[in-house]
Amino acid sequence: MHIAHFTNTYKPNVNGVVRSISTFREGFIRSGHQVFIFCQQADDFESDEPFVYRYPALKIPGFDYSAAVPVSRFVDKLLPTLKLNVIHSNHPTLLGDAAANYAEKYDLPLVFTFHTRYVEYAGGYLSNIPFAKGFVEGQLVDSIGRYMQRAQHIITPSDSIKDSLAKSAGISERVTTIPTGIDFEHFQQADGQAVREKYNLGDKKVLVTISRLAEEKNVKTLLKAVKEVMDVRDDVLLLVIGDGPQRSDLEKFAADIGISKRVRFTGLVPFEAVPNHLKAGDLFIYSSITETQGLVTAEAMATGLPVVAVDATGTSDTVEDGVQGLLTANDSSALAQAALRVLDDDALYAQFQETAVARAKDLDMMSQAEKMLDVYRQAIEDKKAGRSVQVDMKRLHATIEDDNKSLG
Repeated sequence: MHIAHFTNTYKPNVNGVVRSISTFREGFIRSGHQVFIFCQQADDFESDEPFVYRYPALKIPGFDYSAAVPVSRFVDKLLPTLKLNVIHSNHPTLLGDAAANYAEKYDLPLVFTFHTRYVEYAGGYLSNIPFAKGFVEGQLVDSIGRYMQRAQHIITPSDSIKDSLAKSAGISERVTTIPTGIDFEHFQQADGQAVREKYNLGDKKVLVTISRLAEEKNVKTLLKAVKEVMDVRDDVLLLVIGDGPQRSDLEKFAADIGISKRVRFTGLVPFEAVPNHLKAGDLFIYSSITETQGLVTAEAMATGLPVVAVDATGTSDTVEDGVQGLLTANDSSALAQAALRVLDDDALYAQFQETAVARAKDLDMMSQAEKMLDVYRQAIEDKKAGRSVQVDMKRLHATIEDDNKSLG
């Protein structure tokens, strides 16, 4: 099968979408399929990864991403020569539009992964602009709804997102939950010793988190929780893996609450180095409330880490409270108490460790890749039969209006 992935963000960016595309691509290739990536231009980035084609892109001031310009004569000429069987879009705009247009032009099935809680993210970024939030939400909801109708199938990374689409947009057919798989053996073979030495972690108990350092990831709640843990135990350090626009603010916040000497901010870590960084920890702690799936949590569990996290969609799709770890309210004290409970109870720690590994093994990338290939095969049949995703647009708009009213 020849598969084209269109995405607004790809390497060198490090995020869940990039991880998803890279992991599925590896699984497809191991199964004997060919994958072509169409993504944003990245200046000063060199890679020997084959069949990656880049569109021109514009740097967005204040953001750590570039906006791809969805126009390329080169791609226009290249695409019909690739003998594609399916086009997979990872965004509803920019290169997502290009993907849908090519699918229509060449009579190819379109599969769309609903990676992100678009309305929540847009509302957060524009919350300080008077009157903008409601307008942007309305426009965003309309465009996403119409975009989904162009697809033969929608992929959701978690059941909570699938349930949300059923409730808000009436989508009950041609939607499948397929979490991003993980290279289980790669994470199992990780060795964190060099990382512990690099960051002078010694024999301390290391809480580790991995996240884009941005407002929506709720990292200040995590830092406040860690301070409470550190107030009780003097043998605890925190390793923060990742980068983002809030990094300097978070470093200052850590200093303001008196824990900066016991926190290590690593910055961006290459994908291949992530397993060793996670393995350097003793407990995975996570506070994001805007996840569409628990990918980084699953990766942490694959290295044998129990989990303490805020009980939110995405994370709760991956972790069962009291089975692989503990889920708490979005409250720093609750998160701290959960972390202390696991750290203080060796038997509970060992129990969570064993079940975390078992859960991660269920998400091995090869089984997830085969599920995606089954969707592609169905999408091909649906395209031939003239079937596509059906969206209840009135219901979708009414749901957003009701949500806004409930928020006052």
